[in-house]
Amino acid sequence: MSGVFRVAREDDLVGLRDLERTANLAALGHVFPPDRYPFPDDDVLARWRIVMDDPSASILVADDPRGSGLIAYAAHDDTTLRHLAVHPDHWGEGLATAAIETALHEMDLRGATSASLWCLLENHRARKLYEYLGWRSTDHQREAPWPPHPTEVRYTRLIIASER
Repeated sequence: MSGVFRVAREDDLVGLRDLERTANLAALGHVFPPDRYPFPDDDVLARWRIVMDDPSASILVADDPRGSGLIAYAAHDDTTLRHLAVHPDHWGEGLATAAIETALHEMDLRGATSASLWCLLENHRARKLYEYLGWRSTDHQREAPWPPHPTEVRYTRLIIASER
């Protein structure tokens, strides 16, 4: 399934923001209740612009085969999985796993032997997936940048030989 991903283009910026909004509302509404914390559209779009302009970052996207936009993305640099989302209509299809495996493979090609990511402590679905795929939580925690500033936990994982 890793062949379903392509490198994001300039014209994907709005789609990245929109997919992030859709996935976050479905997965994190209990952390960011939309009536109290409306999705920060402009700030998230600006953040995607920064990631796209970062020469150390790679953004992988998957298009909806029906032509209705992006259905998954993963952004990473040499050692960190920065962002991951799958459209809720496509949860359970293996896209998140494929995106992670593709990102880990690219990190390996850049010389990494381990990877890390940050995940909201209350993002139970994502944490379950990461742990299933061999990621391990660490004692490192931090405050998320978006109000109400929930806690994020750092995960790490070795890049194993089968991914090389």
